[in-house]
Amino acid sequence: MSSRSSTEVRRLGVALLGSTGSIGRQTVEVLEAHPDRFRVRAVATGRNASELEAQARRLRPAVVALAVEGAALDVPAGVERWHGEDALERMAVRDDVDIVVIATGGVVSLRPVLAALRAGKVVATANKETLVAGGHLVMAEARARADERAAVDARDPLATTLAWLRPIDSEHSAIWQCLVGEPRSGIARLILTASGGPFRDASAEEIAAATPEQALRHPNWSMGAKITIDSATLANKGLEVIEARWLYDVGYDAIDVVVHPQSIVHSAVLFIDGSLKAQLGTPDMRLPIQYALTHPERLPSPTTPPDLVAAARLDFRAPDETRFPALRIAREAGRLGSRASAALIAADEVAVARFLDRTLDFNGIPRLLEAAVRRFGEGGDQTPDVAALVALDREVRAAYATGPVTG
Repeated sequence: MSSRSSTEVRRLGVALLGSTGSIGRQTVEVLEAHPDRFRVRAVATGRNASELEAQARRLRPAVVALAVEGAALDVPAGVERWHGEDALERMAVRDDVDIVVIATGGVVSLRPVLAALRAGKVVATANKETLVAGGHLVMAEARARADERAAVDARDPLATTLAWLRPIDSEHSAIWQCLVGEPRSGIARLILTASGGPFRDASAEEIAAATPEQALRHPNWSMGAKITIDSATLANKGLEVIEARWLYDVGYDAIDVVVHPQSIVHSAVLFIDGSLKAQLGTPDMRLPIQYALTHPERLPSPTTPPDLVAAARLDFRAPDETRFPALRIAREAGRLGSRASAALIAADEVAVARFLDRTLDFNGIPRLLEAAVRRFGEGGDQTPDVAALVALDREVRAAYATGPVTG
């Protein structure tokens, strides 16, 4: 991807993988708001054929892909349909693609992320498996691309790892924005904020009896079911701690989590001189999505800016890891290594699905996470390659898909 001057802006080609989920649909909104900046070249999703067809008509990409092979798909003339296990990788390395947006879930995204970076494409990702399971692989590629640019011109906007692997999560976008122009040597601590979810003030007894309907009522954010349940258990914050370790190259002891019910401060950085820098905004994912697409520029967006007077107060408190043990379990997995954190995130996918279909109670989610980390994550190779990560993911899912949770 070539950098742009202030006087010449060419439209950037975008591949959107996972286009029909919550992040994917909001990414489409952002892209359509700036037709002079972006041209959608490739679109892929898992099973939602009708939405993919509608997007193909609206965006007119060169190619679309649906994971369900053989399914009927009505797309405009001239739009190719790709299929097969390598479709996402082929989309990610197309010559007409500059930015690959990863809005898919699962370890399946690791291969297209690595392929895109190796091909010199910028990656903007909302996929947690990319870093939680494969951070040791992905960050090495992003760092290599940044070093190549820095060797030519240290002032190149693409001479940093975060210009190549751009986080879409609001918390990591906030930290990234706080660190622009700051030397990494100045970081004292990273502070990830958490809304606390719908049960932040609930008793242990109320949490134990929580239903899927209650857990899906997030007080601040409109998100997909998986991330909403992860917010309710604080598992999402544990996964973000692991992501932060890889994105910003800091130790786990320097990463804090605080509960901030208003969700206006999206995260903050404490520097060694005692300065605290935070990024504030309304709870709207279109802002971090747009920042990832336009960095280092800022463009107008439909996001309503925060009104501090209307907010009146901003509250913060420490998380309760007794009521929400998933946060502790995730930290422990991260410290063990990438095999343990890969087992953790695969187990979380299974646990949330089982909770939503009522074959696992709410407290069963952290029980399953801890059991999976203990059974699959300890010992062994803690820097697995992609094939090993995919195999481990399948093994964990098969082990806990049904039946009682055992270690």
